[in-house]
Amino acid sequence: MKGRISMLELKKHVDQLTKSELVLDVRAPGEYREGHIPGSRNIPHDSVAQYAPELMKYETVYVHCRSGGRVQMAVQELERLGVKNLVCVVGSGMPDWEAAGYPVEK
Repeated sequence: MKGRISMLELKKHVDQLTKSELVLDVRAPGEYREGHIPGSRNIPHDSVAQYAPELMKYETVYVHCRSGGRVQMAVQELERLGVKNLVCVVGSGMPDWEAAGYPVEK
């Protein structure tokens, strides 16, 4: 893992996102449809393993969910499969993003 950040710190990265970076939302598809970070990709936490080879191609993958619990599960599984380019969004999640008034796509 490359590190841990808060949801509010993620905003700085989202504003300067390059093609070699990905914001990965590991919530359920229904939660994602209700509102997500523009440009983020949804892969539910219990499905990340099948995407490990693809995720390895990015320089950095920022992983977030609603509150941080599913991030831990997703990151543990991806690290077990050799993915090392992950940045965990911990201690906060989508509700914090929305409360800060950051852009949300539906």
